Amino acid sequence: MENKVSEGKNERLDARSIVGKPVVGKSGKKLGIVADLIYEVRTGELVFLTLKAPTSYASSFQLEKDDFGNYEVPYNSVISVSDFVIVSEEDII
Repeated sequence: MENKVSEGKNERLDARSIVGKPVVGKSGKKLGIVADLIYEVRTGELVFLTLKAPTSYASSFQLEKDDFGNYEVPYNSVISVSDFVIVSEEDII
C-alpha cells in the first residue's frame, strides 16, 4: 500500500517525499525537518508530522513529543507542501 498525502483539492503526494523536508512557519522561521508522518490507523487521516533537528523556535511552542523525543506538529496546521512544508504557527498552539 502506498502512502499518499492530499495536498490541495485533487493533488496527492507520496508521503515518503515529505520526510526530510524543512518545516517553516508562515513567518519564514524554520522549525526543523520532517522526521515522519503519524496517521490514524482506522481512518487513514494524518494527525501529526514529527520534527527532527528542531530549532529553538519550534521549542517555543511547547509541542507534544513522540516516543523518540521528536516534536509532533498537528497536520491540520500544514498550509502547503513543496520544497518546504509550511505551517501556520497559530494552528500549532
